[in-house]
Formats: sequence, structure tokens, C-alpha cells
Amino acid sequence: MLSRLIKRLMEIRENARNVLSMNKRNLSYIYPSNHRQHFPVADNKLLTKALLKESNVTMPRTLATYDSFYELNSLADDLARHGDFVIKPARGSGGGGIIVFIDRQQSHWITPGGKRFTLDDIKKHITDIIFGIYSFGLNDVAIIEQRITQHPGITRLSPYGLADLRLITYRHHPILCMARIPTVASDGKANLHQGAVGLGIDMDTGITRHAILQEKDITHHPDTGKPLLEQQIPYWSRVIEMSHTAAGRAPLKYLGIDISISDNGPVLLEINVRPGLQIQNANQLGMRGLLEAVREEENRT
Repeated sequence: MLSRLIKRLMEIRENARNVLSMNKRNLSYIYPSNHRQHFPVADNKLLTKALLKESNVTMPRTLATYDSFYELNSLADDLARHGDFVIKPARGSGGGGIIVFIDRQQSHWITPGGKRFTLDDIKKHITDIIFGIYSFGLNDVAIIEQRITQHPGITRLSPYGLADLRLITYRHHPILCMARIPTVASDGKANLHQGAVGLGIDMDTGITRHAILQEKDITHHPDTGKPLLEQQIPYWSRVIEMSHTAAGRAPLKYLGIDISISDNGPVLLEINVRPGLQIQNANQLGMRGLLEAVREEENRT
């Protein structure tokens, strides 16, 4: 069954141009495949970690969490043990509220863009997270997390921040992938709406094939001028394996899975129940045929 499905997906990737619209995505795939009671597993990064804890899926190590203002009394001691780390909201989306710190210089922590944060600055940011500034007004939990050291092969493509791979999975099968490459304009964040590059990746080889920036086709990084196409993504087979494992563990059958590549291999950052559709533009390929092929194959068995 699997080999036949793979062959079918390869045929569609070569021929299909049938674009999946947002309404079609929601009505035919997200709502029928993902029961709302299970949405928190994807919407809350701490629940995602708990779900995948007993699997062989690597995720960033949690260094500390804060869900009340009283807990911030220990913040100075907690941060004293770490020179680099990431702060993120458990229920944030679109990269909102995430701050990366790469170094500590005396009483300041430094971001990749050179911004300097005092302890009070960090405390205010965590307070905003707890208040729900980045989670639609809902009380949230602030996570301090291990910072991922990016693989040199990815850093050549993405020198201005941590890139990630967004994979779409349907019924546990990875069907499409793009890399999201931070730029100066995106302030080091892998967010296409803020100016990151979307880089389509061939699912069979892990080689980059097509790139977009603000929906325009490009071939080179807008800041460095280095080529983006025909580049091999490291650990590609492990990326596919990890996305398959994570999707199989989740009680959600249509997912976006975000993975970064560290020196030691792929690291899963989060899963998303409502992944965007620009991945089709990055790959110059519509998803409807791919999704239908998976559904038809499973119905046949």
C-alpha cells in the first residue's frame, strides 16, 4: 500500500496544479480530520511536548515555565544559569511573543539582531505572555526553552535566524514541505508574512527547488545574494521520519509540523492544526491532488 501511495504522490507532484483554497482546506480536511476537542494538543506547546515525550521525536528542552506573577520571583536565579535561550508563549501563534537570546553581557541579554534586554525587560515580556497578549487575551504560560544551534548547512541558507521546515501531513503522511528562511526584513523570524523566504523542497530528495519572497519568485537570498535553489537539506530522511512519527502520535489527521535542523539532527518545534497555504506557492504545486491521493489510497485498503 505504501509503495503504491508514494508512486501516486510522485505522479501528482509532477503534474498537479490544483490549488487548495482556505475554504476547501477547512471544510474538507481540517474540520473532518481534526476534532475540536483535540485542538489544544497542537495549540499548546507544552501539551505537544507531553504528547511526544515517550516517542523518539526530539524537541527543545524546557528550562523553566511561568504561569503566575509570583513565580517570576525566581526569574533572576533561573536566567543566571543560561547565557542563551528562547522565550515563547505556550499558546502563541505566528511567531508572536518569541524572543531568542544568543548571549549574556554583564546585566544584559542579547538577541540575534543586537537588541539588549535587562532582567526587567524580560520580566515585562513574560508578564505580557501570562496576560495573554500573544494568545488572543487568554491567560498563558511563558516557556523558557533551549536555543537550537542550527546546522551549518542550514546557516549557509539562513544566516539571519533559525530557519524551519514546515511539513503538511495528512493521515500521518508527509505530502509537502517548505523551508522558511529568515531575513533582515523579517527580523530573524521564520514568518513569511513578516518577510521571510519560502523555499519549496522536493519531497523525494530534500533538494530545494523554488523560492518566493512576498509571493514573488526569487533564486537568491535577498540579503546575502547566495543561491537558494538546488541545495540539499541535511538529515532529510530523518526529517520525513520525524514528521511521520509526530503525526502518528497526534489525534489530529491534518497538520502542519515545524522542524529545525540542529548540528545533531532534526528538532521538532511545534505542530499546527491550521497551517497556512503559502506552501503551495513555495513549491509551485497545489495540494488538492496530493490530499485526495492519500484519501483514495486509504479507502482502497
